[in-house]
Amino acid sequence: MQMQTDLLREARRQAEICNACRYCEGYCSVFPSLHRERAFADGDLTHLANLCHNCRGCYYACQYTAPHEFDHNLPRALAEVRQDSWKAHAWPRPFAELFDRAGVAMAVLLTLSFATLFALAQMMRPESGEGFYAYMSHSLMVAIFAPAFLLPLAALAVSLRGYWKTTGATRLRPRDLWAALRSAGRMRNLEGGHGDGCNFEEEDRFSHARRIAHQAVLYGFLLCFAATSSGTILHYVFDMPAPYSLFSLPKLFGIPGGILLALGCAALAWLKTQADPELGAAHVWGGEMAFILLLEGTGLSGLALYAAAGTSAVGALLALHLGLVLTFFLLTPFSKMAHGFYRMAALTIEAAKADRRIV
Repeated sequence: MQMQTDLLREARRQAEICNACRYCEGYCSVFPSLHRERAFADGDLTHLANLCHNCRGCYYACQYTAPHEFDHNLPRALAEVRQDSWKAHAWPRPFAELFDRAGVAMAVLLTLSFATLFALAQMMRPESGEGFYAYMSHSLMVAIFAPAFLLPLAALAVSLRGYWKTTGATRLRPRDLWAALRSAGRMRNLEGGHGDGCNFEEEDRFSHARRIAHQAVLYGFLLCFAATSSGTILHYVFDMPAPYSLFSLPKLFGIPGGILLALGCAALAWLKTQADPELGAAHVWGGEMAFILLLEGTGLSGLALYAAAGTSAVGALLALHLGLVLTFFLLTPFSKMAHGFYRMAALTIEAAKADRRIV
């Protein structure tokens, strides 16, 4: 609790400096939102923190960074508050605190454990089945992954409800959600104030690399989700169980989705090694990198599994892929994946605030 108070106090000090200076007014959504306020409650700072995309352009443009006595570092201050807000609102909170201390170890241990269990489960192969179902029955997969998908979503819903109340947001309006979706879809806040890109990995040079990598991950993930959803519909609605041909919806969505996901995650991991860790929440650098690599492994193992169809490698690759997917689902409410949900909430709240100001 004391750490949270200290982080908010430092973020408030820096936000007040920005409010007096206003040099970075057009850089991203943070500054119009910041400049609307005259005083900053804890909820205001939490909102600004989750609205920030850590593009760092404001830092490299700022005249008050170290060695100036103000020691201004708004990207780091907001990153610390943002990270703490995910932990504070996470449910169940003890799991969030455990992940904060040992996220990398948890991801590795869970993946290896689940992969081993899935490999052992293949010893009880069904008497009939095609494709993956020749190694593991459909009913067993559903029994494992249905709760593993739904329970994290329920945990996220509880977390977001707490965040919504903390920021003082009012009712959810469809037009605000639509504005947030459009902003997230084009990664508008990673385009920079003048559309030249952000400064994440290039210091005072502009680059669109991070925006493009984020878009690849976003659309790759959505395509993979569409592949799974279309396969579910084909199975239960049209009585067309897997395996599916190359020109079926699950494959037409899943293959490009897996490629985009793998390429995007590889690019984000590389960019993260090029960026200054002191302009973010440095103490969670390893956990964030582990999450990117977990998502990368999910995409690559899915593609490898498809490429290995009909070979003796399918059993081992299936166990690894399912272990990665199950770990990803279970850690979603406590890992960097939660930032996507919080950021959508922040963009929705900001759209409502901006609309009220215009009116």
